[in-house]
Amino acid sequence: MMVRKRTSLSASLILSLLSLLPVSAVHAQHRPSAPERKEDAVGFFRGMAVGTDAVGPVMRSLASYGQYEALLRINIKDRYFPVVEAGAGQADKTDETTGTGFKTSAPYFRIGCDFNMLKDKHDAYRFLIGGRVGYSSFQYDIYSPGIADPIWGTQAAYGAVGSKGSQLWAEVAGGVDAKIWGPIRMGWTVRYKFRLSHKTGEIGEPWYVPGYGRGGSSRLGATFNILFEI
Repeated sequence: MMVRKRTSLSASLILSLLSLLPVSAVHAQHRPSAPERKEDAVGFFRGMAVGTDAVGPVMRSLASYGQYEALLRINIKDRYFPVVEAGAGQADKTDETTGTGFKTSAPYFRIGCDFNMLKDKHDAYRFLIGGRVGYSSFQYDIYSPGIADPIWGTQAAYGAVGSKGSQLWAEVAGGVDAKIWGPIRMGWTVRYKFRLSHKTGEIGEPWYVPGYGRGGSSRLGATFNILFEI
């Protein structure tokens, strides 16, 4: 009797489990599938832009130094923006107290990449963070009316013409740009610069380095770019 009861219970249990299978299959068929992620249909190459900096020429006209700069920027998927910047830096400074002067004019270039931080990367506005590496090889003149000899009372002039210098530096850059009209865009960039290596002539440190700015180990700078994007 016990064997029959156990056999009957086992058969009932198996039948009960088999009866649940169609129901589970129906639920599995009607279970909502996970939403498919939509791939970005934007192409890899989105165009390029050429432009110029408006700050450098204004500084050159108002101050003792400045630069003239142009840039070429590539647009990759509206997210990555490799950029090349090249220009010429000039300085002509004479100290009013000592009469000591400094003069240079030389080309420079920078290469780097910006990253669009906005979630909607296709927006007309862009918030860009990136970096640059810059280099300039230049000559500079230092001249002085001379120093009065305390004993003889004569003027001892000193200076150097054509002293050679070079500098390699890095920049951390951040800024915004926006579409103004059609292919025209405008934007500003703030840069933190620091020297990686430099060489100077025997006369001493240059007062100004083309593309970098006033001499020193680190400094802040800014550019305001007007771009034509195609």
